[in-house]
Amino acid sequence: MGTVTIKARALEAFVADLFAAAGCSKEEGARIGRYLVSANLSGHDSHGVVRVPRYASQKKNGTVIADVTVDILVDTPVIAVVDGKYGFGQTVAPQAVRIGIDKCKKGGLSAVTLRNAGHIGRVGDWAETAAAEGLVSVHFVNASGSVLVAPYGGVDRRFSTAPYCVGVPRRGQDPLILDFATSIVAEGKVLVASQGGKKVPEDALIGPDGKPSNDPHLLYGGYTPVGPRDHSKGAGAIRAFGEHKGSGLAFMCELLGGSLSGTGATDPERGRFANGMLSFYIDPKVFDPAGFFPQDVARYVGFVKSSRPAGAGGEILVPGETEARSRARRLAEGVPLPSDTWAAIVEAARSVGLDERRIQQATM
Repeated sequence: MGTVTIKARALEAFVADLFAAAGCSKEEGARIGRYLVSANLSGHDSHGVVRVPRYASQKKNGTVIADVTVDILVDTPVIAVVDGKYGFGQTVAPQAVRIGIDKCKKGGLSAVTLRNAGHIGRVGDWAETAAAEGLVSVHFVNASGSVLVAPYGGVDRRFSTAPYCVGVPRRGQDPLILDFATSIVAEGKVLVASQGGKKVPEDALIGPDGKPSNDPHLLYGGYTPVGPRDHSKGAGAIRAFGEHKGSGLAFMCELLGGSLSGTGATDPERGRFANGMLSFYIDPKVFDPAGFFPQDVARYVGFVKSSRPAGAGGEILVPGETEARSRARRLAEGVPLPSDTWAAIVEAARSVGLDERRIQQATM
């Protein structure tokens, strides 16, 4: 299976033009391109441009809406309930995050829920946004209408991939970002594997017979190389990570990101996909006027990284370190995409009427 490598800024611009052709404003197209490519740069290809065909299809069938301005349903000095009205996640999530940051800067602490958002992409982007302004943040996310993950001890799908994320700022350094799906792999990683990309772990999926597998057909059923992937067609499920612990965290993400936000915990009967998110923002300067926190973070990072590696040539990494290294490497070398992924993106570009000459320019 071949690979197409495209410079990050060129890929951003191409995705921006694609969504402008699909009916988004130029500003929204640029945001979608920036955040999707940011995920690829960070090494999270599951939340990168592999999503373009799905987003374009959602825009075409009206399940996601262009250029939405959110509604604020509850507004107190420290709390906001935000309705994304099924706008693109790359448009409505930044608005909700901005509200949380502004409230936190005024009072030292805030809590914001976002309901009815289109796919919000890599949650780490929102933790990085808060960290860039010196704030700690914690995010619980669910995907209502997306039922993909079997609970510990079961084979039937009951959870979405229910991401969890924490961001901690560091002065003059990259923030510490813990960002993961509560399933062994995000659904997008199975999508990437189905298009000839990196395979998922051998036990990432589970069949109706209870046997572990890594075959994407268990999740999607039959598919062609560049055709759509419909996870409702598969007979299997993704497994929750960490046995009962990961399953329990997924359950809580559904309740906090879904039920509390008003999106609803995931439900196979829900016809329209939506992300829900509960976010907490904390200003360390208010909690810690003496400045102990940043000093102790630095001390503890050093202490953890000083552990002897378990294997020869090994290294102890802290959350966010792998992403920072990937970002530097891919900014220099370009973003590698499996040929099937790029073919599906090109097909999406043609489906929205993007000029053929612009498509041909994308890889030059």
